[in-house]
Amino acid sequence: MPIKVLVVDDSALVRKTITDTLSHDPEIEVVGVANDPLIAMDKVARLQPDVMTLDMEMPRMDGLTYLRQMQKERSPIAVVVISSLTQQGSSLALEAMDAGACEVLAKPDGSTSVGALAAKLAYHVKAAHAAKQRFRQRAAPSQAVAFSPAKPSSSASLAKPSDRRLLVVGASTGGVEALSALLPALPAGLPPILVVQHIPAFFSKAVADRINSLSPYEVREAQDNERVLPGQCLMAPGNYHMMVVAGPDGYRTRLSQSPAVHHCRPAVDVLFRSAAAVSGKHTLAVLLTGMGSDGAQGMQALRNAGGINMTEHEDSCVIYGMPRAAVQLGVVDKTVMLERMPQAILESLGNLPL
Repeated sequence: MPIKVLVVDDSALVRKTITDTLSHDPEIEVVGVANDPLIAMDKVARLQPDVMTLDMEMPRMDGLTYLRQMQKERSPIAVVVISSLTQQGSSLALEAMDAGACEVLAKPDGSTSVGALAAKLAYHVKAAHAAKQRFRQRAAPSQAVAFSPAKPSSSASLAKPSDRRLLVVGASTGGVEALSALLPALPAGLPPILVVQHIPAFFSKAVADRINSLSPYEVREAQDNERVLPGQCLMAPGNYHMMVVAGPDGYRTRLSQSPAVHHCRPAVDVLFRSAAAVSGKHTLAVLLTGMGSDGAQGMQALRNAGGINMTEHEDSCVIYGMPRAAVQLGVVDKTVMLERMPQAILESLGNLPL
């Protein structure tokens, strides 16, 4: 059966764009539209959609209030938030994720084309639906994973002078929550950490800033051609691939807007392949929750270069897609539950050559 979608937005243009775009996908059926949450409530009862696309700023009731109401009612509907490209929109997007939204996309405006939304929408609707199905299949309601900070049993995992080790991490659907739990549980003083999360451009800085506020070391968006330093985590900006390259003073970042890979920019494979070429056997790669196969081929390159590959266990993934693809390719050294991953990362870093 096709995925049933209800489109909720006060803009007639956006409603039509979303409807027309999704109608081209045979696996999706738009069953209705609404221009505010009060109308949506009535249509939800009659149409029983699987997924809702939800604007944040609407008359009579804003999208965040409606989303929180749905969360209290434990609604089975997966929500894809369509948020404006503003700082306020970024803040609302974070609050929406906290309130249970599965995905966040940029609403078309003067700087973001309708076509840019259309190119990604069906993928994200399917990812949100898969994530919500996974949530319902779990024996108990999902809650944010709380970690105790990991502590090195020895100094082996901490960065050393002339250290060539590198930790690279990739994630997609469910990854914002996973990274928000995992990264703050790692201690300061580790080798450099580079992260690719599939994320809209307007949202990536807000996510990095939040994780930074929770972590014992610096976490921020990467800039082009900057040194990659120990005790620091750099996250790829939305809409930019991130690579690590060799410079005269060690590793450096390289940002690019080359074509999307696996329909994504940034893509995990781009980072992992660059790490395989530059840091090779000195690299630990970690692949977290997400739909699709991004990261698997990069892990294969890292395996061939002598690195260590770790994936999140199926039982803790919001969507067991990207990790599954790497496991099926036969390139994974360790599969670890998310809550056990901080300690597993420290142990694996300690096993890498300097």
